[in-house]
Amino acid sequence: MEDKQILEQFRIAETRTAAFNALVKKYQQKIYWHIRKMVIDHDDADDLTQEVFIKVWHNLSEFRAESQLYTWLYRIASNECLNFLSKKKRASLTSIDDVVANELSQKLDEGVLISGDEIQIKLQKALLRLPDKQRLVFNMKYYDELTYQEISEITGTSEGALKASYHLAVKKIEEYLMSN
Repeated sequence: MEDKQILEQFRIAETRTAAFNALVKKYQQKIYWHIRKMVIDHDDADDLTQEVFIKVWHNLSEFRAESQLYTWLYRIASNECLNFLSKKKRASLTSIDDVVANELSQKLDEGVLISGDEIQIKLQKALLRLPDKQRLVFNMKYYDELTYQEISEITGTSEGALKASYHLAVKKIEEYLMSN
């Protein structure tokens, strides 16, 4: 079902639930993996994905279609990730970034739901060393293959700033991979 049809059906009380189910079916996996790349842990990603779709259910009738539906969904998911990671950092009493990076890195090593060879795990560990927003931009560009224009719509950041952020992320990742 096309996004336009989903939105039209969602606005009708009798078809609202079916339309929402179609939306979830269409986007749940993409949103889950977008979140999972940021928070690493399956249970956290699963919980955040549910939170995203709860917010979507409550706010979809307000969606004005000024952007694409997936862009709006990614924005909600990205904000949920950044808020979650921020709360996690505030809860830590020691060097915040190191604790979160080490905790998520440990989950990479232990995770039965994480698959990948050694280089993939090294790449994920390098990504965990990036600032959250930089990691978010890298993930959307590299893994999700979004354009800078799409990422700009999702994050509300200029394309130039996104290009600079992505370039810096790539440099930091290269440095980490070369030193480990």
